[in-house]
Amino acid sequence: MSTETTASVSTHILDTSIGRPAEGVAISLAARAGSDAAWVALGGSATDADGRCKDLPALPEGTTHVRLDFEIEAYFTKKSANQQADAQQDAPANRDSDTFFPEVAITFAVRPGEHYHVPLLLNPFGYSVYRGS
Repeated sequence: MSTETTASVSTHILDTSIGRPAEGVAISLAARAGSDAAWVALGGSATDADGRCKDLPALPEGTTHVRLDFEIEAYFTKKSANQQADAQQDAPANRDSDTFFPEVAITFAVRPGEHYHVPLLLNPFGYSVYRGS
């Protein structure tokens, strides 16, 4: 039995088009043990009002790679509908969904015992991701 603990993962999303957290974005988590192994879906969650996803499933022992899948299109579609309902004159006009990236998949390598915080900076036509703390 290994004495090393498994890695852990957390994330949050900032919508840089409005300078606020992105609430309600569905996120799924998958892991694999080795670059030739099959991906195993572990479950998922959604971001809270602060754009954070605090309850992602634990990674199984032996995990070497992690994939976070962010469902972006539904977020921007809902945001667009809310803007139209509020009739904000200064909001950009959006069709059903003007997002160029309907989903974002981030894959990264992990080591046992380390925590990986992976923030996503998002706007309708681009995104950036980095290893946070």
